[in-house]
Amino acid sequence: MTDFIAFDELTWPDVAELPRDVPLVIPLGTGYSPANLAASFGYPERIGLLPDVPYGWRGSGLAVHEKVLQPFLLNLLDSLQEDGFTNVKCLMPQDLGIDLGGRKLVLPHPTQHSPIESIPDAEDIQKVVIIPIGHTEQHGFHLPLSTDTMIIGSIANGVTKQLPFTAGKLPVWPYGVSTHRQAFAGTLNAGGRAFEDFWLAVLDVLVARGFNRMYLISGHGGNCSFLQNVVKYAGERHRRIFCATAWLYLSDSEGSKILEQYRQSPIGGMGHACELETSLMLHLRRELVHLDKVIDETNYIATSNYYMDWNEGGAIIANPPWDDDTKTGAYGAGSLATSEKGKIWLEAAIQEKSAHVLEIQEQHQRREERRNSGYGLWGRQTLQDSK
Repeated sequence: MTDFIAFDELTWPDVAELPRDVPLVIPLGTGYSPANLAASFGYPERIGLLPDVPYGWRGSGLAVHEKVLQPFLLNLLDSLQEDGFTNVKCLMPQDLGIDLGGRKLVLPHPTQHSPIESIPDAEDIQKVVIIPIGHTEQHGFHLPLSTDTMIIGSIANGVTKQLPFTAGKLPVWPYGVSTHRQAFAGTLNAGGRAFEDFWLAVLDVLVARGFNRMYLISGHGGNCSFLQNVVKYAGERHRRIFCATAWLYLSDSEGSKILEQYRQSPIGGMGHACELETSLMLHLRRELVHLDKVIDETNYIATSNYYMDWNEGGAIIANPPWDDDTKTGAYGAGSLATSEKGKIWLEAAIQEKSAHVLEIQEQHQRREERRNSGYGLWGRQTLQDSK
């Protein structure tokens, strides 16, 4: 019988030890028959299942053009092959016209009989649509590859639970950009340009459906600069929306205050697989945290304008190889993490993002009022529309 491995629950040393001929599968959606999947590979001893792609494909409830999704998927598959894996496939429903160069596996899927209803629901049209984006990447010896996805998904769930009449959300997205991909096994990379093109296409679809308030939130630092570009492109293309993003979480004045109140590590103790992320994961999924394998890494090559910490990095922006500064993939003091701090910080992150949602609502409302009043160049447009 074939054993199915949850790839994203592994640590990067676990991935490094996998035989390179083990089948690895990125599914578009869920609901495929495990028996059919095992049969398609000849019933191997095990198959590694990566996080499913929740939308973007035809039948998913929110589809973009297949020429936009294709390079995103190709980059993910290439990441695994660059790690040496030789049997890598993208599993998808029949009749999708996505050419992946022989790395496409087609099996029957429930959406072929009953397509998923549109997401988000049309009833959320007046809400801020939260778009949580994580990643599948290494997090040292002690945290799973899914760390960023689990954390930002939990924050998004908390916000919609707190603001049910103000915030809706898309399913959490598990893939992003890691420009340091080569350093440690198990780290995927969608590619910056493919990432930007995909998210701009998603926003285009949402706007076409009538949504006009979106908040892209990221659990992975590598996504953030690209999401800033997406927001800029979208704001120019769709002039009557309010689309925003922010640096990770616990980064505004109130969130930073709570972060500093409970942290024990000095500057350099919070960056990646650190006191913060390890605390959050202890609170969310303690069984996936291997505290016995924590190694603190705070030996970052720091100068006055370039250093590593959660919110403070100095004035200089650069991207040196990760293995210059870490032997294990971690940046920070994971040994100082506790579940109690994780609970406090998660609640604070939810409060921070909830406040942002309310501010996005206010921004959109006040800007629409000003536009409709004929302010500035909007008055010229109003005059033209009346003729």
